[in-house]
Amino acid sequence: MGNKGNLGFVIFLWALVVAVVATAIEHRPIERTKGINGLDKIIIRDRRGRSAEVYLYGGQVSSWKNEKGEELLVMSSKAIFQPPTPIRGGIPVLFPQYSNTGPLPSHGFARQRFWQVEAKPPPLPSISSAHVDLILRSSNDDLKIWPHKFEYRLRVALGHDGDLTLTSRVKNSDTKPFNFTFALHPYFAVSNISEVHVEGLHNLDYLDQQKNRTRFTDHDKVITFNAQLDRLYLSTPNKLRIVDHKKKKTIVVHKEGQVDAVVWNPWDKKVSDLGVEDYKRFVTVESAAVEKPITVNPGKEWKGILQVSVVPSNWKA
Repeated sequence: MGNKGNLGFVIFLWALVVAVVATAIEHRPIERTKGINGLDKIIIRDRRGRSAEVYLYGGQVSSWKNEKGEELLVMSSKAIFQPPTPIRGGIPVLFPQYSNTGPLPSHGFARQRFWQVEAKPPPLPSISSAHVDLILRSSNDDLKIWPHKFEYRLRVALGHDGDLTLTSRVKNSDTKPFNFTFALHPYFAVSNISEVHVEGLHNLDYLDQQKNRTRFTDHDKVITFNAQLDRLYLSTPNKLRIVDHKKKKTIVVHKEGQVDAVVWNPWDKKVSDLGVEDYKRFVTVESAAVEKPITVNPGKEWKGILQVSVVPSNWKA
């Protein structure tokens, strides 16, 4: 009887240990692991099962899932996870140059650098259920092509309401001012590109990037897609909306510190690292600062915020 009692106690104790460990794993907010081709990535999770994944290569968000496990971003089916090639999809960081607007390679170099996790970043007030802080510091190689010492801090955070927030902080650690252009380039998942429209850009000027950035005014109430579209909208509102009619969902894009916005879908234009049918699955609405470059004085810091959420289309965010 005594042996049976001891055995029962051991089984109970073992079950308790397993339950505690399982709970700890289930609610572990940050996990560092290996992604495709052995590249390091960080997974952040909240207690409701929502998650985001960030590759240290590029400081690039590659996944954002809701509590149902539904993926809210798109990665190219032909994405190349092999440095120094940029990763196609997710949310690339375009810094310190947007596109070919300056002397650097297109879209700058931040998306082709290895970022580090910063354990003790400078204070940043935020309300989040889970987050990770990354940092990119200028290297000697960077200084050869862009002679400005900087520290770029990026916080990727899951909000309590399921939103995803990217907070960028660029500090000038040099002795002279510098300018940069910038964008965050999210590939938002949609049911089909033909089923969505973008709101919030009516009557605004834009530069048509298919026509050498010729300036036009958009008189349409909403933007719809039936061919390739690549526009840089100027002096845009802080909040834009992507309405997916088939899913009856709306992606709300809130931005601060970035007055411009880019709307892009390549349609069936051949892109080497994009699958032939991939264009149907995404739309990009980017927070950007392009027309008027951002100036940061020595010792000072610029901050920009991109917050995205998904709500029912009949709910006014």
